[in-house]
Amino acid sequence: MNAIAERIAEFLKKYPPFNNLSSEELKIVAMSIRVVNLEKNKILFQVDDLLHDSFYLVSSGVINLSVISDAEETLLNKCIEGDVFGLRPFFAKNNYMMTAKAREECIVYAIPIDSFRPFVAQNAAVLNFLLESFATNTSNPNDIENKGKLLSDNVNFSSKQSEIQYFQSLSYNKTPLKTDAAAIIIDVAQLMTDNLFDNVIVSNQNRPIGIVTDTDMRTKVATGRYSISAAIASIMSSPVITVPENVSLAEAQLLLLKHNVSHLCVTQDGSINSEIKGIISEHDLIVSQASNPGVFIKEVKRAQEAKDLKRVRNKLADLIQTSIEKNIPLSHINNIASEINLAIIKRSVELAILELGSPPARFAWFSMGSQGRKEQLILSEQKSFLVFEDVAADKYRDVKDYFLKLAKKTVHNLEIVGYIACPNGHIASNMIWCKSLTDWTKQYTNWIINPAEKNNEINSVFFDFEIAFGDPKMEEIIAETIAANIQKNNLFFDYLGNNALKKPAPLSFFKKFNLEEDGVNKDKFDIVNRALLPLIDAARLFVLSQNIRGINNTFLRFKQLAMIDSKHAELYLRSAEAYQIISKIRTLEGLKNDSNGQFINLEDLSKSDREKIKNALAPMKELEELIKDTFQLTQFS
Repeated sequence: MNAIAERIAEFLKKYPPFNNLSSEELKIVAMSIRVVNLEKNKILFQVDDLLHDSFYLVSSGVINLSVISDAEETLLNKCIEGDVFGLRPFFAKNNYMMTAKAREECIVYAIPIDSFRPFVAQNAAVLNFLLESFATNTSNPNDIENKGKLLSDNVNFSSKQSEIQYFQSLSYNKTPLKTDAAAIIIDVAQLMTDNLFDNVIVSNQNRPIGIVTDTDMRTKVATGRYSISAAIASIMSSPVITVPENVSLAEAQLLLLKHNVSHLCVTQDGSINSEIKGIISEHDLIVSQASNPGVFIKEVKRAQEAKDLKRVRNKLADLIQTSIEKNIPLSHINNIASEINLAIIKRSVELAILELGSPPARFAWFSMGSQGRKEQLILSEQKSFLVFEDVAADKYRDVKDYFLKLAKKTVHNLEIVGYIACPNGHIASNMIWCKSLTDWTKQYTNWIINPAEKNNEINSVFFDFEIAFGDPKMEEIIAETIAANIQKNNLFFDYLGNNALKKPAPLSFFKKFNLEEDGVNKDKFDIVNRALLPLIDAARLFVLSQNIRGINNTFLRFKQLAMIDSKHAELYLRSAEAYQIISKIRTLEGLKNDSNGQFINLEDLSKSDREKIKNALAPMKELEELIKDTFQLTQFS
């Protein structure tokens, strides 16, 4: 390998997706690269240009990606050192839909697609990155509301987060055009024209035996190689690449790349020997890529108004529902949903700052409750508190006034998104929960040392928190304050333990569900207070007593407890599973009824789901007994 290729390989390994390749693979890629020098304002490609045989990586300088709409140039993205762009030839066959122009003198690397394609087909991390990058830059340039609001952000997802792409549902045409092998080419061409289709499946007894696309018509018939009166079977591609009905976005894209085809045939069992159910085109994948989690995050970062965030949250709800319906583990779904929810909260704070001006002091915004536990799969109430750094006494009032205004605007933004403010006032816009770091450390210390002091009763939700925005040191200080004060503090655990046992019983003496007896939810089952909260409270209580830090999620708390307490490991594992089962049913009911899923009409559930809930409630009695035995509850019993 020559010196230039060596330098290029060294450069590549610093940036995704190339950092997922081995040294040998990087050498192969580097040897194939062409170095392109661009002067300021030089256009590399523009709208409607034929696709190049390469995609590009910025080595130095800045490349602007833009479109012209209504005689106005709209900037879609700015690509800086290490950014990839020009990926359309990988994922689509039509011409470029944007212009790439050098903002200053630039050096870019042209990477031949044919030589890079094998690494994409073999490496899921590379595919995921390219899919996210391409989807981000294919936003509708004619979207008036977003015009001029697309900024540049690079989002890197961990392997856990990008896993979801393998589970994403894929929308496709379920009424494909079909013909038989003996049909005449001219008749099939007319059929495709009349129906505005660019493909037709050649079938025998509704089993696929071949496929014909516009490309076949152009390259085989229009060139005179085959007569228009020949049988369609003479120009079809065979065998057809087939996939099952539940194929995911990433799986479909992988097959298109691997086999270098533009369409996949969906069959009942995924083989060529079963019935045709639909056709997947490259266009279907482009549309589906808009639901890529990486794109969600970028859309959030670009949002200029709360209603932009609401659109993302609505799309997230669709992703959650389809993922649950495909039996994706709830832990995977929670990973993605929590990251997007967190990004929405963070952007809501940023929008408030943009409106009010720079904060007068450092601060941190904390989410609590289901958001703080990374368990908020449906739109439920928002809980939060705000901590600002200690300031001089004469400045305290003005500083607090700013942060109360900031909190009110943030809470309002989140209400527009769909998160209603906590009806109990556990929200940062409440002056009680917006205060200095010293005031907060005193608050937590007092809660723990004097848990039942008048007007100071603990609300345990304040022990399920996650920093969403601001100075992370404030989170560390509060966590240290909690850890230092709870050591051997029996009174604190006595109070929390009794509080955990006060939830209403889910089942009657005769093992029947206890339903609401009056009000608007009469005859419904309160799945939150009777089933979920007892598990949430128990998990919180035990991890605090064991001084387990940094794990807020109920499912993961039980898992961790099982690892460190072998005597009760089985109970903790059954509790973890119970939490997942009940959460899943609550989420699906909430999505179905456009509610927070708290009150369930059991008659609407299948017998199987009712039994699942009842079985999931089984560990609760044992948890109650363990709480009583462990903490010797007396003072507040």
